[in-house]
Amino acid sequence: MIEIRGDKKVLITPISEEDLADIKIGDIVWLDGELMTCRDVAHRRLVEYGRELPYDIKDKAIFHAGPIVRKIEGTEDDYEMVSVGPTTSMRMEKFEKEFIEETGVRVIVGKGGMGEKTMEGCREGKAIHCVFPAGCAVVAATCVEEIEDAQWRDLGMPETLWVCRIKEFGPLIVSIDTHGRNLFEENKVVFNQRKDEAVEEINRHVSFIK
Repeated sequence: MIEIRGDKKVLITPISEEDLADIKIGDIVWLDGELMTCRDVAHRRLVEYGRELPYDIKDKAIFHAGPIVRKIEGTEDDYEMVSVGPTTSMRMEKFEKEFIEETGVRVIVGKGGMGEKTMEGCREGKAIHCVFPAGCAVVAATCVEEIEDAQWRDLGMPETLWVCRIKEFGPLIVSIDTHGRNLFEENKVVFNQRKDEAVEEINRHVSFIK
């Protein structure tokens, strides 16, 4: 569902196709509910090795991130988030379309843009990719209210599937929407046009140089 809180548009898991229908690239959203960290090895296990995820992320969200967590003193198996910065999403590009198809995930969060396969996956699976600001790993950790579960711990801390309960996690910039539009790719076109125009203008002013 979607909730408007002041000037914030907050997506709350579970998230439906209808919730994302009017969200466009460049929009800024926040996220409440369940968010699972999920990086390279987990994607590979699912897509290449055919291993089912041990946690259901249908209509939920994943974060391309390798967090730092610590055990809560005095507890048997409880952890708290220390730092959770985004990993470069393009590392997951070759897996993401199939990942979306097989899991039904609705929101993918990471750093930087993604390519054509993810665009197809988002369009067909009615999912979105969002960018979390880089360099804000400690700020992101403050949005994690609780680590509810941890799966595939054999992969080590960065690759473990940390299932988090989050509150107003963001701001998230929508980079790929459910229509398959890609903010990074469309901006490349605009920026290249501006670059060509700028080069042409500069050349007019320095044409006397031989």
